[in-house]
Parts: sequence; C-alpha cells; structure tokens
Amino acid sequence: MTTTGEELVTARGGPWWWDRRRSAVFDVGLAVVSALECGLEGIPFAWEAGIPVGVGVVFGVLAGSVLLVRREWPIAVVLVAIAVTPAAMGFLMGVVGLYSLAASDVPRRIIASLAGMQSVGVLIVMFVRMRQNLARGDLDVGDWIVPFASITTAIGVTAPPLLLGLYVGARRRLMESLRERADSLERELQLLAERAEERAEWARGEERTRIAREMHDVVAHRVSLMVVHAAALQAVARKDPEKAVKNAALVGDMGRQALTELREMLGVLRSGGDGGQRRERASVPLAAVGVAAAVAASRAVDEGEGPCLSEIDELVGQSAAAGMVVDLSVVGESRSYAREVESTAYRVVQEALTNVHKHAAGAKTYVRLAHRVSEIAMQVENEPPSEAASSAGLPSGGNGLVGMRERVSALGGVFVSGPTDAGGFRVSAVIPAS
Repeated sequence: MTTTGEELVTARGGPWWWDRRRSAVFDVGLAVVSALECGLEGIPFAWEAGIPVGVGVVFGVLAGSVLLVRREWPIAVVLVAIAVTPAAMGFLMGVVGLYSLAASDVPRRIIASLAGMQSVGVLIVMFVRMRQNLARGDLDVGDWIVPFASITTAIGVTAPPLLLGLYVGARRRLMESLRERADSLERELQLLAERAEERAEWARGEERTRIAREMHDVVAHRVSLMVVHAAALQAVARKDPEKAVKNAALVGDMGRQALTELREMLGVLRSGGDGGQRRERASVPLAAVGVAAAVAASRAVDEGEGPCLSEIDELVGQSAAAGMVVDLSVVGESRSYAREVESTAYRVVQEALTNVHKHAAGAKTYVRLAHRVSEIAMQVENEPPSEAASSAGLPSGGNGLVGMRERVSALGGVFVSGPTDAGGFRVSAVIPAS
C-alpha cells in the first residue's frame, strides 16, 4: 500500500525526499559522475564559445549536479539536459533524466513532449556538428551518412531510457495497486471477522433468551400446578385420604412430565454432533459459536418433541384438576400448522393459565381458540378472584408476559395483554398460519 501524509514521513528512512539512504547515496554518486562529465566537457565548450575555461568548467559542474534532484523534479533535469545539449555536454544527465521522467507519475503527454524535444535537440546538434566536421575535412564519408548517423544517435540516446522508464514505472504502479488491493482485502476480512463476532454474540444472546424462555415455560407451569396440588393435598390429607392420594398422584405425574421435558431440552442443547464428546478444550472461533447456536435453536424446534395444539385439551384438564374453573371453546375447523406456530400457541395458553394460578387462584377462566383462514387466534381471560380464594404463594419473576410477547412477535404476530373492566385479566394473541 502506498503511504501518504504522516505514514509517508514515518516510512522514509533517508534524508529529504529519499525513501531510503541507499537511494540518496546512489543519486549523489550519479550527480558526482555527471558533474565531472559536464565539467570536463565544459573545457572544449569554453574554447569554442571564447569564454574562460574556469567559467565553462563551473557551468558544466553546476549543470551536471542537477541530476541530484532527479527523483523529486525529473522535468527540471530533462529541461537542463535539453538546454546543455548544444554545448555537447550532459550525456549521462540526459539519459538518466529521461529514464527518471518516464518512470515517474508525470502525465504521458508531458513525457512524450520532453522526450521529443530531447530527441530533436540531439538530432540537430549531431547533424550540425557532423556537417561542420565534413566542411573542415575531419570526416571523409558520404553525405548520406550524416542524416543516418544523426537519426540513429537521437533514437539511441532517447528510446532505450524512455522505454525502460515506462516499463519500470508501470511495474511499480502495478505493484502498488496490488498492495492496495491486498490491504483493502485485509481490511474487508477484518471487518467481516468483526461482524462475524457481533453476529456470534447476538446469536449467543438469542440462544440464551430462547433457552430461558423454554425453561420458564416448562418449569413454571408444571411447578405451579404441583404447588397448587401440594397445597390441596395438605388441606385434605387428614379429612379425605382418597382425595389426598389422588392429588399426590397428580403431583407425581406432573413432576415426571416436567423432568421429561427438561431432559428433552437439555438433550438438544448437549448434542453437538458425533465428535461432541471428543472435542478438545481449545478456543473456538466466535463465528463457529454463532453457527452452533443457530443450529441448536433450529434443532430444538425441528427435532424436539415440542407441544402442539392437540394437547390443549390435556393442558386445560390439568388446570381443571388443580381446582381451576376453566372453560375451553374452539371456533373454526381445526387443522395442523407449522411446528413453530403450534408450539407458540400452546405456550401462550400455558403461560396464561400459569399466571391465573399465580395471581388469580380460584377465578373462573375462559380459553378461546379460533382457527381462521390465514391465522390462528387465542385468548385467555379470567374473572376477578373471589376474596375467599386462598393464594398458593407462587413467586413471579415478571418474565411470563415478556416471553409470550417475544414468541408471538418472532412469528410476525400480535400480542396484547392487560386488565379487563370487570377486574380480571386478558391475554390475546394472533399468529399468522404460515
């Protein structure tokens, strides 16, 4: 990934504009060689121009030293090389400057323009000098050799560094692009991992809530009935031994049913596949925990022997056996629904009856179940309890209504609860059939 701003300052290990010290040393070496070359070439230039030799040497040294800034200002280096071309100096500066320009991020049109100017400058200087040498008799060749040599020299001086610089610049930009893509992919993967952690945490929370809701529904109803029967058993133990025996049997049956349901639920939670018992105590990725939680939740619904609407009669009968005056009415043609719908409808009625046992013992209760075209509706309403009714002293954690609302809302249904005008309490729910 390319670095900018403060990251660029941190990444640089060399002085000024150099990223590394060896790059600075290399450029300083090139500038020294270029300065020596131009300084030596400044001697014949001074003779031809009729200026002091010292001035020509100093001019050449200064011109050749411009190569020191080739990485930061490649355009300036090429312009200086073009300017000193008529003086027949700056060969190294021209080649290296053109390479640096082509390898930089300067727009292609500027690179093409400066390369063309340098090529034309070399061509003209070579042509003029060779013509002068022919005129003085220093060269004895044909006239065709002058343009040929001039064109060949111009192309040979400009084309190789230009093409090499373009290749190096394109390769560097490609590597930077690949690094940026790799860094971007790494950031995306990190973001996905963080989101997976969040989803796993959410899944764990949902699973804990679902388990707490199931445990509450299973334990609260059964234990409430057991407490009611135990209270009745205590009241009639000496007066009516036969009724006491019957209530004791009911308490035992309900305890066994509660234990059976708890075993089924714990069995689903403990089953983790064939290798569950052989699983090592190692750190498990949070995403895997979320997946396992979701699977456990789905298995609890799909594979668990959850309650269904056909057991409503038995549920109402258990409450009636505990001394509740309860009336069940069913409207519409009974039919089968999805497992989640039937389980939720059953749990709503079950929890509502449990609340009656807790808060309105002895009150007459009405259970209404309506099968409609695209939904199923249920309502549990109790009258106000009589003053003479005794309370079983059942504790309440305040989670019953919350659990019912969560169950119904999860299926897209509507849940309403509250006191009636007559002083009783009503629980109503409507659940979509599909």
